[in-house]
Amino acid sequence: MLKILVVCGAGLGSSFACQMSVESVLQDIGVKADLDHSDISSAAGTRADIIISGKNFESQFQRYDLPMDLIFLERLVDKAEIEEKLVPVLKAKGAL
Repeated sequence: MLKILVVCGAGLGSSFACQMSVESVLQDIGVKADLDHSDISSAAGTRADIIISGKNFESQFQRYDLPMDLIFLERLVDKAEIEEKLVPVLKAKGAL
């Protein structure tokens, strides 16, 4: 199953809120995935197919050579933005 990790600075509030929005989008488009949320330092050692995070953390992710797809959002709970950025990645992975 596709594994998606939602990441914020502390791995608590904003990543959990974003995870709920991602779950809603996935349900709307009919894709099943295993979702979790985490902080940035833990994310580097996690096995995930896709990492979703805020645009403000993009430079911090550049320190790591991560093999998974990275999606950066301007607004973490904006379902339209999540769908717009997530759907092409899901299609490329054959999940949609």
